[in-house]
Amino acid sequence: MADDLVVVGGGITGQAAALAAAEAGARVTLIDWGRNAGSAANAGSLHVQMQSRFLRLNPHLAENVERSLPLYRAAVAEWARLDAALGGVEMSREGGLMLAETPAQMAFLETKAARERAQGLDVDLLDRGALDRIAPYLGPGLVGAELCRDEGKINPLVANARMTTRLEALRVRRVRDRIVSVTAEQAEGTDRYPARAVLVAAAWGSGALLPMLAMPTPPEPLHMNITEAGDYRIRHLVQHAERSITLKQFRSGQVVIGGGWPAEGGADGTPAVLSRSMAANVALAGRIAPGIAGLRVIRTWAGLNTPVDGKATIGPVAPGAALHVALPGDAGYTLGPIVGRAAAAVALGLEPPVDPAPYSPERWRQ
Repeated sequence: MADDLVVVGGGITGQAAALAAAEAGARVTLIDWGRNAGSAANAGSLHVQMQSRFLRLNPHLAENVERSLPLYRAAVAEWARLDAALGGVEMSREGGLMLAETPAQMAFLETKAARERAQGLDVDLLDRGALDRIAPYLGPGLVGAELCRDEGKINPLVANARMTTRLEALRVRRVRDRIVSVTAEQAEGTDRYPARAVLVAAAWGSGALLPMLAMPTPPEPLHMNITEAGDYRIRHLVQHAERSITLKQFRSGQVVIGGGWPAEGGADGTPAVLSRSMAANVALAGRIAPGIAGLRVIRTWAGLNTPVDGKATIGPVAPGAALHVALPGDAGYTLGPIVGRAAAAVALGLEPPVDPAPYSPERWRQ
């Protein structure tokens, strides 16, 4: 018996798609290779404001990110819905700070904030006095920050575990397998799992599975650290206007330090930690937030990000095709649930939670 939907890729995007389809009454199989999963290595940031790191590395794609900002807001709202539906994922929505150490960095944030307000984001610029009132743990070298009230954080270990429990309760069939091809765009099913519709949500593996689309999905290995527990003080998602850094603190008191420092490997190879990334990442965190400097780093790890073009891809590979795509353009863990839910709705002929038209795969057609 054919499934209503086969989802290829068991990260947060694929899981959200399977969940949405199963809740709509569909018969669903979720297939994942079980290796190098970005969602299993994620640090739990809920990004909304334009990330300075992406803008620095990809200035030619800034417009794609800017036009996608309403989707990021919808993504955090979707996480809030999941937080309630899954029984709590330690979600916090106290906002995100992007820090500045120089007047030039503040000027960059001022320009960025104006663009974000035009897209409906709730942002403000803070001088040092205002910053001290809400984040007194920060170091003396900062002159101000941008506050984005739409941002937040979750505990991905809790979120992933509770998502798995919910999928099991809905009897979603989960298969560990490596899918190396899917059928032609007008056909149904994969090479071994027949279905009325197939949804590829395989992050960095999506490009290889969809050769009819010129869609680059390079695996980007990144480094992360977590400390022992300390007093819970860092309530915001913390970033920097020019340096690669993210700080967030779980309710357990552990501080997660990341922000785009490189790791080694990728593709078929398991990503590995680079000692120089660990040293530089942790040193920068200690300078920005001296209060955490006494905490010991108890674990470091590497995971795979999948930057594309700063814009999600949602929908069929061609009009009327049974083969569909669900791919965040960046910040995959933030966008995964809304992209997966929207793509599943389109694949099943249901009403999606956001308009998928701006994210059509047509832009990738060869």
